[in-house]
Amino acid sequence: MTNTLTQPKQRNERKTRGLPPYNVILLDDDDHSYEYVILMLRKLFGHSVNKAYGMAQEVDATGRVVVATTNLEHAELKRDQIQSFGPDPLIPRCKGSMSATVEPASDPS
Repeated sequence: MTNTLTQPKQRNERKTRGLPPYNVILLDDDDHSYEYVILMLRKLFGHSVNKAYGMAQEVDATGRVVVATTNLEHAELKRDQIQSFGPDPLIPRCKGSMSATVEPASDPS
């Protein structure tokens, strides 16, 4: 009986850089309630109530808040979802969704 040892295949691993990150930025307006913003952030991003409330406070105070950081394709999808979420049923004058934009995330280095 003979024993045959086989060498494991060597992998030619390529190190690829990750896709550059982009921020999804929610923009403030006066036509949407905190409840609407919290509901939207929970449904679209899976944020907790506390995190969504903090983001609602920040967008109200500063006019904008980063709601997600991801690759460009996913960021554009999330921006589009925000912009098509619909009007706030709690505010009669509200005619449509909130606005959002996508911007390159700043480089942490």
